[in-house]
Amino acid sequence: MAARIIAVYSMKGGVGKSSLAVNLAAMCAGAELRTLIWDVDAQGAAGFLLGHAGAGVAAAPKPKRGARRIFAKDGQAADGIVPTDIPDLDLIAADLSLRDLEAALDGDKPKRLRKLLAELAADYDRIILDCPPGLGALSDQIFRAAELIVVPLVPAPLALRTFEQVREHVAAEHGGGKGPALMPVFSMVDRRKALHRELVAEHPAWPVIPMASVVERMAVEQKPLADFAGGTPAGVAVAEVWRRVEAALGPVAGGVKV
Repeated sequence: MAARIIAVYSMKGGVGKSSLAVNLAAMCAGAELRTLIWDVDAQGAAGFLLGHAGAGVAAAPKPKRGARRIFAKDGQAADGIVPTDIPDLDLIAADLSLRDLEAALDGDKPKRLRKLLAELAADYDRIILDCPPGLGALSDQIFRAAELIVVPLVPAPLALRTFEQVREHVAAEHGGGKGPALMPVFSMVDRRKALHRELVAEHPAWPVIPMASVVERMAVEQKPLADFAGGTPAGVAVAEVWRRVEAALGPVAGGVKV
């Protein structure tokens, strides 16, 4: 069975994107699905949250090749894979070499990411992409490769407007309904704020992840919520998002089209 490709994407940073990607990947692995989380964001937050990047993690294994070199003509995605401490969860970590990946992929490599994913598809049940913010050549490659795009957004009018722009862009790029499905997720919701309550009420079908200090604590523990705070409201909310993701994927095997 080929891997199902899920991207966690947002037009802007600071919305809980990487923490959601890590939590979804950990939930997949916890369900005994062979899972890879691939961090394509130069900030490298997903790797850090899993204890494989940043200060104080000197013992973390290093990939055989740098993150940017994977995308070179002779690059192999498998060269960047390292195991994590979570059974059934592997990682391709990011580093600052990805900061100009957008320009490198523009033009002559429109299917590079999709081909790299195809190399990995037989080895995993789920591949989670932690995507960089922005809309351009790299995001277009992600939209072409992924089956489902999970879009965390803070409840605010500008965030909703941005989501609509992304939805219109994906629809325009993938005519005939062949593009990926989009799943908006309200993130960092503070129900003390009237605007947050109003916008959540206007979209009752969208999953909601509350503002919670335990999510920020992931960077201290360097673990997903399921490992230390699964029973908290945030942990329960993330588990519900994962269930919705699995329901959206459905029982039919997906794959990576090259």
